[in-house]
Amino acid sequence: MYSTFRIAAVRRMPAGRKAWFATGFAFLLLLLPQTARCGQITMHLRSQSETAEGSGRYHVLTKAQQWDPRKTAVIVCDMWDRHWCPAATARTAEMAPRMNQVLTSARNQGMLIIHCPSGTMKFYEGTPQRKLAQQAPPVKTDVPLESACWLDPEREGQLPIDDTDGGCDSPNPPKEERVWTRQIKTLTIAPQDAITDSVEAIYLMKQRGIENVIVMGVHANMCVLARPFSIRQLVRQKLNVALMRDQTDTMYNPARRPYVSHFTGTDLIVDHIERHWCPTVLSTDLLGGKPFRFEADQRKHLVMLIGEQEYETEKTLPPFALNQLNRDFRISIVYADAENRDLMPGLEVLDDADICLVSVRRRALPRADLQRIRDFVAAGKPLVGIRTASHAFALRNAEQPEGHDTWPGFDAEVWGGNYTGHHPAGPKTKVDVVQNAAGHPILTGLDLSQFTGSGSLYQNHPLKSSARPLLNGSIPDKPTEPIAWTSQHKGGGRAFYTSLGHKGDFQSEVFQQLLRNAIYWAAGLDVPAGADSTAETTGSCE
Repeated sequence: MYSTFRIAAVRRMPAGRKAWFATGFAFLLLLLPQTARCGQITMHLRSQSETAEGSGRYHVLTKAQQWDPRKTAVIVCDMWDRHWCPAATARTAEMAPRMNQVLTSARNQGMLIIHCPSGTMKFYEGTPQRKLAQQAPPVKTDVPLESACWLDPEREGQLPIDDTDGGCDSPNPPKEERVWTRQIKTLTIAPQDAITDSVEAIYLMKQRGIENVIVMGVHANMCVLARPFSIRQLVRQKLNVALMRDQTDTMYNPARRPYVSHFTGTDLIVDHIERHWCPTVLSTDLLGGKPFRFEADQRKHLVMLIGEQEYETEKTLPPFALNQLNRDFRISIVYADAENRDLMPGLEVLDDADICLVSVRRRALPRADLQRIRDFVAAGKPLVGIRTASHAFALRNAEQPEGHDTWPGFDAEVWGGNYTGHHPAGPKTKVDVVQNAAGHPILTGLDLSQFTGSGSLYQNHPLKSSARPLLNGSIPDKPTEPIAWTSQHKGGGRAFYTSLGHKGDFQSEVFQQLLRNAIYWAAGLDVPAGADSTAETTGSCE
């Protein structure tokens, strides 16, 4: 009846007022979120799958999926008012305002919000939200419910971080344990929300016909995985689960394995969850804007493109990144497809990268993917290339697949190089600093007296005028060749290239320090004074 009256009233309006009404109504529609207009919300689910069975390397893939908000719940895990670890308390408080915005948006779109501050039910006793969860009738499930879902080594192996010390990264943390009394006050608990810390959450979701669950809160390596209302349990109950990866944290102490920064430790746990349990999403799916980031997390985003079969950089670069770069860089790795050499699944991660490292050989990428790389260069962002990066996107004796593209001028336009081939393998390459190059930040701390290049010497002479050579290489009875140089690429950004990068080179601390220095320099960061090798040299950082 209301709709009929409204339409009739509009029909009786004068023409001028009709136009004003139509314009104003259209404007209000634009202000409404897309989900409110169409009844669905677009979630961008990121997951990881092995490049090939048993490889230990993963494609990171994002897929858009439509969710019905009325069939979606949000689990808020253990966002306590206080934690026994002061650093954890501080990070929870820092994250909470953004989380409250997420909850407000989710609630306004019809999602069920379930607050789960474990061990604090006495504080909420008698509240309508607590009663709502308690009144949900128990249900029998195909997979028995558990009061806690601990590590499942058959499914997920071991966690990639050592949290056996409790994971606190505060110096001399107090020995208190249960210091929390309630959920942090920053998070609004609305009348229609629920409060529980048990399998009541499962009963309530079953009662409401919930199919999709967004999990957020702390800590990703502990409660977020193991609580009776959280990821392992939800996945076993065959719910469509996603972790909101920018609304979580870890209990991880960088003094423990794998000796990486706290935030890299969180990345490793997110990787673990994406590989073994469920996809992840970002708060931007509900709020737009930029993802949440802790103020102390100032890492640059480095994307490594790996697609070559000669020098095994798919094995050497990941541990190098984890070992040498974890404190100041967030690392994403894009691998070539194991079946189709001209595909690099997940290349869209380059869109928000700060710096790109290229280790690719003679690939013709889909036009849209190669355009991403062209756009990255055109934006003036820095690049670093090793070995086959000089002929990364130039084919030889191969037909270009339909819908794919090449970039024969990549060497000259990005690196300022002039690759024409290489000398036969065998002789070790003697490495010397180019005259007048001493003192360049990339050469900081390098002792070349005990270093020789392991791979065949590339022929790059003469370089383009944009290039500034740093290192020369020589083998008996052949002309000296430039083997490392900097350049300003065609987009105006910094570029560094070296024809070193053979797997034997990575066994040398000198080469690793050269490459690390180059990445710091290209990213506009101060080059560290000494070698940084506190992390383990195994594992990955995709």
